[in-house]
Amino acid sequence: MLDVHPPHDPLHGWRDFLIHLVTITIGLLIALSLEGLVEWRHHRHLVHDAEVSLHAEIQSNAQGMPDVLKDLRKRQDLLKQDVAVLKTVIKTHKLPDHSSIDIGFGIRTFDSVSWKTAQSTGALSYMPYDLAQEYSNIYATQDSLAASEQQAARDAIIALGPFLNAQDSEGDPTPEQAEAVKEKIEVLQGQILLVSSFMQNLDGEYKKFLAAHPD
Repeated sequence: MLDVHPPHDPLHGWRDFLIHLVTITIGLLIALSLEGLVEWRHHRHLVHDAEVSLHAEIQSNAQGMPDVLKDLRKRQDLLKQDVAVLKTVIKTHKLPDHSSIDIGFGIRTFDSVSWKTAQSTGALSYMPYDLAQEYSNIYATQDSLAASEQQAARDAIIALGPFLNAQDSEGDPTPEQAEAVKEKIEVLQGQILLVSSFMQNLDGEYKKFLAAHPD
């Protein structure tokens, strides 16, 4: 809040008026400069805190990526085995000896608290555009990955559904039942392929960012 007070003494002519006007102008400029400096320091501090927090969050999310990608490949291999077993049932009307069906999918979550905080506090608007764009691309990929993982989990549940109420006394699945489950597993395989693609893209973005912005 800037206050401008009238002169305490009466003005005598244009000279006093101009001196008073210049004095007020200089005072206002100094006050505005100080206010701007305080605001600039606040924004700078806000951006610094956001960058530190975002860097730590991205670094944490990047850890264990090789294991996650390895698990996805393992899951695909298990699903291929499931399909092979079901194809045998379709052809021979019986399960192969010592065979099993393994259907499942685990969601790997990635933190985004720092990103949401940077958005809500307005810190992104004070960052250099290129840097803000880097963060935006990373977290957009995370969002796409999360959506694809949720769909994969849903597909896994649908594929697993026919087995939930099956009784041991019912014997082997019929070729028609095996075909129906096989189709559901193949949908899951396709969805996990999409998950793998997003995961690899995210891994690449993490590595690129951390290489460009080391600790």
